[in-house]
This record gives sequence, C-alpha cells and structure tokens, in this order.
Amino acid sequence: MKLYIYEHCPFCSRARMMAGLKNIPVELCVVMEGDSETPLRLTGKKGLPILQKDDGTCMPESLDIVHYLDDTYPPRLLTSPVNEPLMAWSKQTWSLGLKLIVPRFTRGKFAEVATDAARQAFITREEQHFGNLDALMAQTDTLLPPVQAQLEKLDPLLASPPPLTEADFHLYPVLRSLSIVQGLTFGPNTLRYMQDMAQKSRVPLLTDQAQ
Repeated sequence: MKLYIYEHCPFCSRARMMAGLKNIPVELCVVMEGDSETPLRLTGKKGLPILQKDDGTCMPESLDIVHYLDDTYPPRLLTSPVNEPLMAWSKQTWSLGLKLIVPRFTRGKFAEVATDAARQAFITREEQHFGNLDALMAQTDTLLPPVQAQLEKLDPLLASPPPLTEADFHLYPVLRSLSIVQGLTFGPNTLRYMQDMAQKSRVPLLTDQAQ
C-alpha cells in the first residue's frame, strides 16, 4: 500500500499514526506542494492523505483511513469510547494555535517544500486563508499566551496514560504541530505523552525545527 502525504500535515499524521502503531507496511509518498495533479488523479479531490490499497483503489479522508487500517489489520486498537475531554481540548486548541503553526510550517524543512517553487506554492495557498504570514510571525508574543494556557489545562488530563481512542488521532497531531512553535512549554505529563506517541507511531515531533 501507498500513503500519499505532506510531512507537515496533521491530518496526514493521523493515517501515519495508525500505520505505525500497528506496524503496517505502508510506503509513504510525499506530494510536493503545488502538485494538485496527483491527488486529483487518485481521488478527484485535492486533499491529502490518500491511501492507495494493494488493489489500486484509493481512499481519502484521514479518519476513514485510520478506521480502515484498524479494522483491516487485527487486533483492533480503537475499542474504547472516545475520550471526550481530550477531543474537546484538541478542537479548541487547534483553532487557537493555527496562527502560530501555519507560518512556521511554511518555513519548515519538509520534503513537500524541497524546491523554491513548492515552498512558494505553499506560502501562496496559506496566505489566501491567513493573510501575510510574516505579519503573523510578528504577532507571536500575543498569540502564545492563549495556547500556553491551553497546554496548562491539558497536563492534568494526561496524568494517568489514557487508553487509546479516536481522540488520540486528534490530540497527537495538534501537539506535534505545536512542537514547531518555539516558546511554548509542555508540562511533564504532556511531554511524556508526546514522546511516547512519537516513538510508538513513528511520526516524529517537530521540536528539532522549532522557531
């Protein structure tokens, strides 16, 4: 099987997590920013991730891929009810953190922006939604405190490692994305969770390129 991804993409991280957690042999295929032809050819849509199965059929939508992999390759991992507090935290924090995350993604060291043209395509795409990204970077001191406050609320929720649920496929991609933001402090329980999930899922954190 092949999994078409962007390395930075939190939605792609969801599919990568399940493949890693279950040790499913999947070939990762990075799509260059600006290349809309590949996803359109595979599914008729521009979005990633896309799972191309061994029979050649293709599946879009990150959570559909997560559940397909879990259901198809036993034993199933997602057998517990969704952890609603972690799900709620993830959704709220993602909205708060986007303006910190997005400009840093466009400056990151990812395979999908390995050429100047691809990086510029990424910048252009994101500026259509968020405006000038350099201006957002300049607002870092204002944007950090609300996200830091959210991280302080999260740490007690992770004091005892919770059973794996679909909420983890929201939570870890958000935390991984925030790990590219210099100046945020992760509590000890949160940091332990992040490092454990990075190791088990084989989806590395972005702390080595925090800015």
